[in-house]
Parts: sequence; C-alpha cells; structure tokens
Amino acid sequence: MKMNEMQKEIYQNKLNKGFNVTDVNEEFCLLYGEVAEAYDAWRKNKANVGEELADIAIYLMGLSEILDIDLESEIEKKTEINKNRVYKLIDGVLTRTSSDS
Repeated sequence: MKMNEMQKEIYQNKLNKGFNVTDVNEEFCLLYGEVAEAYDAWRKNKANVGEELADIAIYLMGLSEILDIDLESEIEKKTEINKNRVYKLIDGVLTRTSSDS
C-alpha cells in the first residue's frame, strides 16, 4: 500500500471512530506523546518498541492527511536534500557545511 493511501485510510479510521480531525494543536501534542512512549519503551528495553514506532507513524500520517500534505512526496524530497548535504566534524560536533536548502 502506498503511503498516501495509508494516510487516507488512517484519516478515515479517525473519522469512523470519532477521533479528532480538526484540532491540529491536539494532534501535534498526541504525536509528541507517542514519541515519548516509544523512547520510554526503547529505554526500558520493552518488547513493544515497534508498536510504539507504528503509533508515531500513524499519528504522523493522520496529521499529514489533516493538513493535506503528501507525506510520501515530502519524504522523497527531503531525502534528496539530505543526500546532497555535506557535514564536517567541528569541535566534536557533526556540522552541516553545505546544502541546497
């Protein structure tokens, strides 16, 4: 299944279940909470890290659909930008030294 199809399916599920599809602030907060849950699961070496990462992806795709953003296309564009960036270790910190964007 293509990511944009998944976005639509996730959005439709939110509608079907009566979840929020209008309050963008709430969606960002819930996404942030899911990231924290995934980090906590990883930190505590729990078996459900993959499930928590899936929750992050689901919230992100749902938010993308709410905002009418083709996340797959945006990821592809950003991946190309990142490929062209040049980094250098400066004082122990990996620092971007050039980029198209």
